[in-house]
Amino acid sequence: MSVDHDWSELPPELHHGLSELSPELHRDWSELPPELLHTIANYLINLTDYLHFRAVCSTWRSSTPATPINLPCQLPWLMLPKNRSNRRGFINFVDNKLHFLNLPEASNRRRRCGSSHGWLIIVDESSPLILMINPITKVTFNLPPVTQFPNVLNFDFYSVGREYTVRSSDGEVYTRNLKEMCDLFIRKVVISSSPSRDPNFIVMAILNETGELAYCKNGENLWNFIDEARFYAEDVIYFEGLFYAVHKSGEIAVCDVTGNSPSVSFIETPRQIGGDMQYLVRTNDEFLLVTRYLELDIDAAYHQLDVVYKTVEFCVFRLVLEGPRWEKISCLGDKMLFLGENSSLALLASDFPGCVGNRIYFTDDYCEANYDGVNGNHDLGYYKLEDGSIEALSCYPRNSHSMLRWPPPIWFTPNPC
Repeated sequence: MSVDHDWSELPPELHHGLSELSPELHRDWSELPPELLHTIANYLINLTDYLHFRAVCSTWRSSTPATPINLPCQLPWLMLPKNRSNRRGFINFVDNKLHFLNLPEASNRRRRCGSSHGWLIIVDESSPLILMINPITKVTFNLPPVTQFPNVLNFDFYSVGREYTVRSSDGEVYTRNLKEMCDLFIRKVVISSSPSRDPNFIVMAILNETGELAYCKNGENLWNFIDEARFYAEDVIYFEGLFYAVHKSGEIAVCDVTGNSPSVSFIETPRQIGGDMQYLVRTNDEFLLVTRYLELDIDAAYHQLDVVYKTVEFCVFRLVLEGPRWEKISCLGDKMLFLGENSSLALLASDFPGCVGNRIYFTDDYCEANYDGVNGNHDLGYYKLEDGSIEALSCYPRNSHSMLRWPPPIWFTPNPC
């Protein structure tokens, strides 16, 4: 960690502590008092800076907790495909710095179906296992398995090719094999808070085929359906004790699952027409609805056997409670949105050097064919609201992996707790 900073920007209490040590700051930095080191560490807001701070020497490390509790939400990284070892690459799209983490839990026979509060949610192909893991700390939680969803009637590993028996929303009973169940059954999972911070966390899953919402509470061994919110399956976010689920039409189901049974109310808005996908995003002061438009990528489809879709446009609306109604906006100001299989996220660009506001950063989360691997030619980049253009991320190694078949990257927010 460099100490060549503008010390005039330090808060008054730190100036006082440092001035007592030496007016010229020519000291053995390992001799700084622990209480001063602790105060300095509390002013760090970047996880990388915090890790570098603790790595200076044993005194600095022992004076600060291994798990910081003061860090704000970090800038997301892109989780890249698994290499030949158990390591996963995570890349910072601003400075193109690559971080490798040993992550055997995210093997090629497992699919991640969510990224929330710095945790990955992973479904196993060879068993009903659903796992949550923090790639930074390696802490894991087992969620209730796939067999504990109300519409999964049976699992028999020895019934090769039809291991799962499932009931549809209209009562039809059918079978699914291991890979189909891993890839298709769960669309997305979000959690209310980091399990390491909140032992009473709640998990919400969107089921792909039936449009069901299912939830479980920590310590429970089953999933519960929210019958009143069926088909509110475009996106789900958590805010101040409630889950908000959005319908294709833009209507929102507000789900309170803290009690013995779920309670649902609705924010009924005029029907949204058009678009292929809807995302719900909460900023500091409002709810946003983001509509994603797709089209068939003719050029890509012509050169390969796969059907390839690409994003061509986003439209953004803010919720006006008087009405209520969705009002289209043409500028996000300083806000950046991150959309995909992750929990939809809004951050301020001014909080992160090198970032630019009024942009939507997106990854591919809409097509099973694209997930299964369209020769690495996945749909991701950023959309600029000021002119409607789409740019590729400079850090995305598309060309070097163009002949490989692997799942698309996912936004992951590093969280040491």
